[in-house]
Amino acid sequence: MHYIKAKGILSASNGMNLYRGCSHGCIYCDSRSSCYHMEHAFEDIEVKENAIELLESALRRKRSKCMLSTGSMTDPYIPLESELGNVRRALALAEKYGFGFSLITKSSRVLRDLDLLKAINDKTKCVVQMTLTTFDESLCRKLEPNVSTTRERVEALRLLHKAGLPCIVWLCPILPFINDTEENIRGLLNYCAEAGVYGVVCFGMGLTLRQGSREYFYSRLDSLFPGMKERYIQRYGLSYQLNSQKNAELMGLFHRLCEERGLIHDNKRLFEYISSFEEKAPDIQMSLFDGE
Repeated sequence: MHYIKAKGILSASNGMNLYRGCSHGCIYCDSRSSCYHMEHAFEDIEVKENAIELLESALRRKRSKCMLSTGSMTDPYIPLESELGNVRRALALAEKYGFGFSLITKSSRVLRDLDLLKAINDKTKCVVQMTLTTFDESLCRKLEPNVSTTRERVEALRLLHKAGLPCIVWLCPILPFINDTEENIRGLLNYCAEAGVYGVVCFGMGLTLRQGSREYFYSRLDSLFPGMKERYIQRYGLSYQLNSQKNAELMGLFHRLCEERGLIHDNKRLFEYISSFEEKAPDIQMSLFDGE
């Protein structure tokens, strides 16, 4: 871990990354890509020491309320968050100033902040997004070794839904030759339905690799799945988009099962929902006897 002093905290689309780098160890992580110009070891977490001060200043200056977001580059609930609490402070500011919030994570640590998530959602909207990759717990521990397993994430989704929070699942990545199976897609979507999620984002069955993320992914394949790296190189070379050979078949299954289970699966509709700010009217109950 190391600290820096940031110049700003909110992007043009009101997203924020309170940390840079991650310790979850997911073998396919795109954030390792060289194009993001991370000038430190990926596991050496960069902490923006003035992030909360910058955020409060930005929220005070905003002329209209909107949805804030975090998690696009770094999972907000890395283990370090339990020690530093910056995400919790950011949520508290969103609640204080009446802003909506969306976040994406793989960690059941999100339940620590259930009180604030619910408080935000009571005023406006708070959307929790969770990535699910594999129905197989042992495979999950290989692909995502230092974070909550799939079952733990699904239990978190169930509890969030029970508390009234809208939840969206990202079904990705689906790795060719590894988890691109009908059994996996069925298992994950059954989990989604059981947990009461609002919808499921899926861009296709496959993954993307760039310089930086590709080298790390292949090194982990060598260790975890001997011979698999050669299959990838032979099939995909240096391609950015690595679609499963079963993409059409599995995407058809995905859409069909979502329809059957009442899960929204239109990406455009889901992103519009995530980004749209809603201000809820206070629940004021009038009585003929008030004031008597």
